Amino acid sequence: MNDRSIIDPSEPDGRGTWLEAYLPENQLAHPAPQAPQLISLATIRGIVYRQRWLFAGVILAALTVGLIITLLATPMYQATAKVSVAPYGAFILEGQDVQQGIASNQVGDYLATQVELIQSRSLAEIVVADRQLGERYDLLGSNIDEARSPDMTDEQWLEAKNAMAATVLSQGVIAEVPAESWVIPITFQSDNPALAAEMANAYADAFIASDSRETVEGNEYAIDYLRDQIDIVRGKLEEAERNTNAYARSSGIIVQPTVSEDGSTSSSTITNSNLANISQRVADARAARIAAEQKWRAIENLPASQLPEVQNNQVLQRLVTDRTGKLAELSDLRQRYSDEFPQIRNLLAQIAILDEQIQRSSADIKATVRNEFIVARNQEQALQSELGSLSSESLAEQDEMVQLTVLEREAEALRQQLRSLLERYNQISSAANVNSGTMTKIESALVPGSPYAPSLVQNLGLALVLGISLAAGLAVLREMFDDRIRSLDEVEQKIDLPLIGHTPHVSEKDIEVESSNNFTSLMEAYASIKAAIDFSLPRSRNVLQLTSTHESEGKSTTAVVLADLFARSGRKTLLIDADLRRPSVARLLELERPQIGLVEVVLGHAKLEDAVVKGVHDNLEVLPVGAVPPNPTEILSSDEFAAFIDKYRNEYSLIIFDSCPVLGLADAPLLARLMDGTIFVLEANKAPFSQARNAVKRLRSAGGNVLGLILTKYRALEAGHSYGYQYSYYEYGSGR
Repeated sequence: MNDRSIIDPSEPDGRGTWLEAYLPENQLAHPAPQAPQLISLATIRGIVYRQRWLFAGVILAALTVGLIITLLATPMYQATAKVSVAPYGAFILEGQDVQQGIASNQVGDYLATQVELIQSRSLAEIVVADRQLGERYDLLGSNIDEARSPDMTDEQWLEAKNAMAATVLSQGVIAEVPAESWVIPITFQSDNPALAAEMANAYADAFIASDSRETVEGNEYAIDYLRDQIDIVRGKLEEAERNTNAYARSSGIIVQPTVSEDGSTSSSTITNSNLANISQRVADARAARIAAEQKWRAIENLPASQLPEVQNNQVLQRLVTDRTGKLAELSDLRQRYSDEFPQIRNLLAQIAILDEQIQRSSADIKATVRNEFIVARNQEQALQSELGSLSSESLAEQDEMVQLTVLEREAEALRQQLRSLLERYNQISSAANVNSGTMTKIESALVPGSPYAPSLVQNLGLALVLGISLAAGLAVLREMFDDRIRSLDEVEQKIDLPLIGHTPHVSEKDIEVESSNNFTSLMEAYASIKAAIDFSLPRSRNVLQLTSTHESEGKSTTAVVLADLFARSGRKTLLIDADLRRPSVARLLELERPQIGLVEVVLGHAKLEDAVVKGVHDNLEVLPVGAVPPNPTEILSSDEFAAFIDKYRNEYSLIIFDSCPVLGLADAPLLARLMDGTIFVLEANKAPFSQARNAVKRLRSAGGNVLGLILTKYRALEAGHSYGYQYSYYEYGSGR
C-alpha cells in the first residue's frame, strides 16, 4: 500500500493504508517519493507552457533583430576558381621527382598543406605584387589616402598599402580541402563582384605559378648541390686510392685478380695464393702417404711370393711357368737316370737360376712398395715444412690486410657515392626545365550575378536559434526563482502532506455550470475528494476544517461543494462559515445575508435553529455569518466556541468549518486545535511552497490535525502534462 495515503485521525502520527484501494489512480497520492529528475519531458513541457509569453516575446524580438541586420548589411559576393592538384605528379623525364613520393595515406595531409599555402600571407603578397593592388583603390577603398601619415615617403606609403592589401586578401580568400577529389576550390569574397572574380583567378594563377617556380628552383638547387658534392667526393676518392696504394707498397702486399669456375672475378694476394696452393699439395701428399703407408703395412710381414703384386706380375709368372716345366722334365728324367746324369745336372742348374730370379724379382717388388711409402712420407714432410713457413707469412700479412681492407672499403664507398651522384646529376640536368604539371587551373572564376550574403533565411534561422536559446535561458532563470506549487508530485515533495485530491481549473463564469452537472470534471474531482474524506474520518470524529494559505484559493467553494456532496450521500451535514472577517458562504449559495449567524449562536444571543439556513439541499444546513464581529480572534479562542462545537457535534453526521486563510491571521490556527481534522486547500501555480509550508507548520504548531491537502485550479499544461493526463479519469465518467 501507499504510505502517502490520508492520515487517519484515530492515529495522529500514523498513515491510513486502506484508502489507496478506493481512490482512482490520478486522485490518489502518488507512490513512494523517488529522487526527482532534474530534467524530464514533463519538466521541459511545463516550463515552455508557463513561460510561453516570454518565449514568444524573445523569439519575436530576435527575429526582428535578425531581419533588421539582414536589411542593413552590405551585400557580399563570392567567386570561385578551381585548381586540380596531382599529388603524384606527371613526370615526363626521370629526375623530375626531386622530392620524395607521397604515400596514399598522406594525400589528405598534402591537400591540406596546399590549402594552407593558398591562405598564407606569402601568397597574398605575391597576388598584391602581380596585380599591383597597392596602387589601386577598388580593394582598399577610395579614401585610403586619408590614412597616410604626413611623414611617410611615397615608397613607405606604397609598402604600407601593399601590406594592407595583403591583409585584406588574406581575410577574403577561402580554400577548402576536397573530400572526394583532388580539385581545390579557391573562393574570394568581396562587396565588389568584379573584384571577387578577379582576385579568385589571381589566386589560382599565383598558386600554380608558385608551384612551377618552386619546382624549377628546387631543380636548380639540386644541380648546384650535386655539383658541389661531386667535387668533394671526387677529391676524397682520389686521396683514398692514393693512401691505399701507398700502404700496399710499403707493406709489400701484391694483389692479383683471379677468375673462379663460375666466371666471377675476385682478388687475393700472392702469399694467399701460394698458401692455398701449398695447402692443396700438402693435402694431396698426405693422402698419398697414407695410401702408401697402408699398402706397405699390409705386406710388410708377408713372404714376397704371397704378395698380390708378385702373383700378378707377368714376368714372374713366366719364370714360375718355366720352373714348373723344368721340374716336370727333371722328374721325368730322374725316373730313368741318376742325378749325375748330365742332362739332370743341367736342369738342376737351370732350376736354381730360375729360383734365384723369382726370389730376387719378388724381393724387388716388395722393396718398391716400401720405397713408395718412404718417398711419399718425405714429400709430405717437405711440403708440411713449406706450409708452415707460408702460414707464418700469411698470418703476418693478414694483420697488414686489415688496414688495407679498411682503406679499400673507404675507397669503394666513395666510388659508389660518386657513381650515384653522377647518375642523379645527369638525370636532374636533363629534366631541370621540364614542368611536371602537378597544378592545373580547370575552371576560372566568373563574375557573380547575385550576392551570397546576407542570407535572409540563414539570418532568420540563426536569429531563431539564438532567440530560442536566450528565451530558454531566461525561462530557466525565472523558474529557478519561482517556487510555486504546480504539479501533483511537488505537493508531497515540498510540503510533506499527503494529497487528498485535486480539482481542475475552471473559470468563474463556468463554475455554476460545472457544479450543476454531477458528471463534469469538476464534480467528479470533488466526488473523489469527498470519498477520500469520508473514508478517512470516523463518524465519531466528524468536525472538519478547511483553510488555505491565502484568500481566493478555492477554499470556500470546496467547502460548499463538499458539504453538498456529503448531504446528498445521506449524511446530515452542517456547513459553518467560520471566516469572521470576509465571509463568503452565503454569497456562494446565493443566500441573503442574515441578521444573526455564527457569532450570535456562539455567544448565546440566538438559537442554532433560528440561525441556520435550511432548504439548500436535503440533509444540509448552513450557518452563515451575520454581522462581522470586531473581535473574531477572541470569539474563536473563547470557551463558548469550544462549547458550541461540543454541543452540536453529536447532532450532525458531519460539521464543516470554512475558516479564513492561515498567513497573517491567528483565526485558522486557533480553530484548528478544536477540529477533528483540518484539510489544507492550496491553489496550484499561485502560492510559493515556502508560504504553504509555513502555513501548515503554523496549523500543526497550534495543535491542529492536518489530514492532507487539496490542490485546486490544477492546470495540467502548467505542470508539463497533457490535457488527457488530468482529465482521462473524469471523461470516463461523462460517458456513463
